[in-house]
Amino acid sequence: MIVVTGATGNVGRPLIATLAAAGAEVTAVSRRPLADLPKGARHVQADLGRAESLREALRGAEALFVLLAGELLGPGESADTLLAVAKEEGVRKVVLLSSQITATRPGAASHLRLREFEEAVRASGLDWTILRAGGFASNAFAWAESVRSDRTVMAPFGDVALPVVDPADIAAVAAVALREEGHSGLVHELTGPVAITPREQADALADALGEQVTFVELTRESAFAHMSRFMEEGVVNGTLDILGMPLPSEQQVSPDVEKVLGRPAAPFSAWVRRSLPAFK
Repeated sequence: MIVVTGATGNVGRPLIATLAAAGAEVTAVSRRPLADLPKGARHVQADLGRAESLREALRGAEALFVLLAGELLGPGESADTLLAVAKEEGVRKVVLLSSQITATRPGAASHLRLREFEEAVRASGLDWTILRAGGFASNAFAWAESVRSDRTVMAPFGDVALPVVDPADIAAVAAVALREEGHSGLVHELTGPVAITPREQADALADALGEQVTFVELTRESAFAHMSRFMEEGVVNGTLDILGMPLPSEQQVSPDVEKVLGRPAAPFSAWVRRSLPAFK
C-alpha cells in the first residue's frame, strides 16, 4: 500500500490517479473530506501536523509520499516524529516533495521546514527519494479570476523567465519513485522543459482561449502589497527575489523529468490546455 499526503492538491490528486491506474493500493490522506476517488483508493482524514493521527492511514503501508501544506512550513511537529511513526507502522520507503530553493538558497527562512524534512528523511534509515521542484505551472491559477472577468494577467517581472513545472509531471515522477526500484538515495530536480516569462504565460492563455489576454506588469511594491494579504512578509520578499532576480541555477532546465519518465517534461501550454475551464 502507498500513502499519499496532500491528497487534495495539484500534485496529490494526479498522483493518486496515476498510482490507482497502475493497480497500486492507495490511501489518500487529507484534513478535509475527499470525494471522487478512483477505484482502488481509499481516504483517511488525518493531519500531517499531528503524526499520531496518521497511524490508521500508515498501518501496513510500504511507501509514503510527503507533501507539506503551506501552513505546515512554519513551526510544527518534528519531521523525526512523523518518520518514526511511519517506521513503526511498517513503512519502508518515503518520497518527499521539496523545493529547488532548499539547494539554491540554503539561507531562505521560508524553507527551513523543508530543509528539516530533507535532513530527517536522509537520516531516517528508510529508502528515500527527494523531489526538488521548481515553480509550479499551477501558480497561474492566481490569475484565473482576472482572466475570466476582463482577460487580464497582472504580475511583476514580466520578462524574467523560469522553467515552471507541470504538477502532473511531479506526480508522475513521484509515482515512479514510490513504485519502482532505483531511486533510493537520489534527489531529482524537477522543472519544465524551457524557461518561460509571465508575459509568455499570458500569451499561452490567450492562444488557448482564442482571445486576447492583456498583460499588466506590476511593480515590486504593488506585487508585495497584494501578496502580503495572504503570505508572511518574509515569504513575500523571498518569493519576489526569486521571481525578479533568479539565480542562474533557478533558471536552468533540469533533465530529471525526462530521465525518470522517458519523455520530455510537459510545456506550460499543455498545463494551460488541461486547466482551461478555470480561465473561461
